[in-house]
Amino acid sequence: MKFHSTFSLVVIAITVVARAAPLSHAEIVDKSNQGLRLLSLVDGAEPEWKTEEEKINLLRAGVHFFDVTEVYELEKELPTLKESAVAATFPAPSHQAALAPILATVSTANMQTYLTSLTAFNNRYYKATTGSQASTYILNTVKGIIGSRTDITASLFTHSWVQPSVIVKIAGKSASPTTIIGAHLDSINLDNPTSGRAPGADDDGTGTVNLIEGLRVLVAAGFKPSTPVEFHWYSGEEAGLLGSQAIATSYKSAGTAVKAFMELDMSGYFKPGSTEVMALEADYIDTGLNTFLKSLIDEYSRIPWTMDTPV
Repeated sequence: MKFHSTFSLVVIAITVVARAAPLSHAEIVDKSNQGLRLLSLVDGAEPEWKTEEEKINLLRAGVHFFDVTEVYELEKELPTLKESAVAATFPAPSHQAALAPILATVSTANMQTYLTSLTAFNNRYYKATTGSQASTYILNTVKGIIGSRTDITASLFTHSWVQPSVIVKIAGKSASPTTIIGAHLDSINLDNPTSGRAPGADDDGTGTVNLIEGLRVLVAAGFKPSTPVEFHWYSGEEAGLLGSQAIATSYKSAGTAVKAFMELDMSGYFKPGSTEVMALEADYIDTGLNTFLKSLIDEYSRIPWTMDTPV
């Protein structure tokens, strides 16, 4: 299991470093029209233009990067993370009586059903029609779960590519700050990204269905949070964290206060013969939130936690 957490969604989005001569709007439009992509390959270094084939080859080589093509200009106009971040504090677990009956209703059979539907798509690539269809499937599924609850909304967050992200918002008794739980809904076949078979059962079908089932049990229990809670299913993660960056930049631009964010990625499979754990990320993470997650896992889960090794 792999859990990624941070106290602000903005950490998912790349904060583009200052340049002596920032890229102009005209250059970005021109290069984009040529099919080039602007990639941030090294933290603190200037982004580089790459062809689509070069980008795919980087993915094949296991090179991590942010594709900042769509967010570069807006990020330049926004304050830095250090200027916009608000420190959050987290209490000790204290809702055992309320949570016990809710946890008892979590259904692995439901998650398997959702996963079967997701993996039936040829792939969920962000440029493929089937990727868009997967987003629609998630939207329709969560709308069915929400039912007549007027304090909960579900919508698509559209991008410049074909696959939208999906966002569910549960209104709180107060308007801010927001807590977000996310997963990426896309998948990729690196040999043939657009049309190759990529069921993405674990990466990240598992995180996707965990969120759907988590939403279901909370709605069924009549959950009404004190502050807003959102569920996000991101498009285009495999191609450089595209969907999450777009949403994070949008939220940052709108001044949305985010108290905490946790992402579920590859949260179902573990190698036979190994110990099943919940792996918490250690890099680019708020230590207070990680400490809180550890206490929640200790209190409510039969599966222990461990710290993942940054790559």
